[in-house]
Amino acid sequence: MPGTRKLGRPTAHRQAMLRGMVTYLLENGSIETTLTRAKEVRSLTEKMITLGKKNTLAAKRAAMSFITKEDVVKKLFDTIAPEYADRNGGYTRMYKLCPRRGDGAEMALIKLVADEKAAKEETKKESKKATKETEAKAEETKVEEVKAEEATEETKAE
Repeated sequence: MPGTRKLGRPTAHRQAMLRGMVTYLLENGSIETTLTRAKEVRSLTEKMITLGKKNTLAAKRAAMSFITKEDVVKKLFDTIAPEYADRNGGYTRMYKLCPRRGDGAEMALIKLVADEKAAKEETKKESKKATKETEAKAEETKVEEVKAEEATEETKAE
């Protein structure tokens, strides 16, 4: 177990909680939790991604023993780890948020870095599609206006 934070829980409960949080983070790409939990989850997640980059049978078995869902392990080895093939560490990013309302605990948002790149690319693609669609609509309206003008000229000529 990396880190020495006990998080106010017995060992088995703490390990189960962190395993669940790492699984959720790898499954969804981001998670909002307390700052100290996020720091623990960050180190464990980075270790799992490093295992995914090895892509050996032993690495898959080690990941299966920690991550609680098989489909998340498959996603880790098939999609997540190859995205970080040229990156040495720093697979996650943490953002501090405002304190939690009930007890004032420091909150943090932890994300996978590649998800941010993919989101930026998607927004760029969407904006390009939107501009292409607006250009196509503008051309269609111009064609319709020309046809309408020709029709009015023909009616005037008659």
